[in-house]
Amino acid sequence: MLSCCVRCNMENTPKTAIVVGAGSRGSGYPYYAKVEPNRLTIVGVCEPRKFYRERTVKLFDIAKENVFTDWAEAAARDKFADSVIICTPDRLHKDPAIAFAKKGYSILLEKPMATTEEECREIVSTCKANHVVLSVCHVLRYTPWVKKVKEIIDSGVIGQVVNINHVEPVGYWHFAHSFVRGNWSREADSSFALLAKCCHDVDLVCYWMSHRKCERVSSFGNLSHFTANDKPKGAAARCLDCPQSIEQQCPYSAKNIYLDEVKRGNTGWPVSVICEVPDIESVTNALRTGPYGKCVYDTDNDVMSHQVVNMQFEGGATATLQMVAFTRKICAREVKIYGTKGQIEVNDGDVVPIKVYDFVSKKPSHYQPEEADDISGPLMGHGGADYHTIKAFVDTLHDNSEQSIETGPDATLASHVVCFAAERARKENRVLNLNQHGVYE
Repeated sequence: MLSCCVRCNMENTPKTAIVVGAGSRGSGYPYYAKVEPNRLTIVGVCEPRKFYRERTVKLFDIAKENVFTDWAEAAARDKFADSVIICTPDRLHKDPAIAFAKKGYSILLEKPMATTEEECREIVSTCKANHVVLSVCHVLRYTPWVKKVKEIIDSGVIGQVVNINHVEPVGYWHFAHSFVRGNWSREADSSFALLAKCCHDVDLVCYWMSHRKCERVSSFGNLSHFTANDKPKGAAARCLDCPQSIEQQCPYSAKNIYLDEVKRGNTGWPVSVICEVPDIESVTNALRTGPYGKCVYDTDNDVMSHQVVNMQFEGGATATLQMVAFTRKICAREVKIYGTKGQIEVNDGDVVPIKVYDFVSKKPSHYQPEEADDISGPLMGHGGADYHTIKAFVDTLHDNSEQSIETGPDATLASHVVCFAAERARKENRVLNLNQHGVYE
């Protein structure tokens, strides 16, 4: 039996992690090791791009022998860390997740888990077979307002949930950045928009439905406006070459989205992802030569700009999810939840975002979520939820329990499967039903 002193020393020893993919998201979660060095140490990095690889090496003082351009080289070695933080592009999630799970590494995996249902199921089964922790970065479950809504539902104040209407306003320039010019513009290169952008939102609907199974799914969507047919007459192929009279009237001008932001002193997202050093010269060159400077009507994007998903859950409860590109708000969700005894209305970003109306008392109540922790730097993303996502994962490694994790393998797989079913229903123009084996047909 371990003495108290030995147990205490083990609990205070930092857990270790390897960063697999050190780009935008892969520079966020690992920063927890700088905030809580007694809880986590970054001991390795796998990144093919020199700039991002060397940036990570310098930040965490990683030993030369643990620096790799290819994750497969690290996976081929004997296990030398407790965990891996996988933030590779969407289509490159499955192979490293499988390989590291088989070596006994616990896994923090950026969403989406993978780009096909079969790959998601394989990741989950492999992690379970090898008894390793799997936490998928559905960070929204950790945001204060989401947790407060779940608390209100679980209290019974609105009775049983019978309908959820959930809107994800992507934001007009955000959609142009990520889904027209950016990494998620083509399904063949990444994944379909509903999975890439709204697997978060499908997951929240399932979360608030208190784990009742989604039994039926249908979906409709379209790619609107961002096509060659919508290009203004006389517009150039690139924003830097566009006539001023046209460029200044275009809400999707790359000059406005990127160059003007640098001039205002903003070198964070989205400017930070279009070049390694976000200064005027580098950003200008990126707009002249790279995808982010292209006219939004001259790209080969093919993912949906707006989509609606209809879901029916056990017991007859229903939900509607709407993803819309053409909005002023940027990812500030709008939610209405209707129950048998009351309703909840959420406007993320409002001073008091949650309103509840009680049918019995006929009185409204306003709820203020708990204040977000004082978090700054790379972990402040999603209202500090990025911090809580990695914290829960590291706590689980220390406690040898998965109780801290909100998005473990089963919950994540269930909501991902709904995403895949919705997209299949859209493409096949029909309603899909969940059979007794947990498969939509």
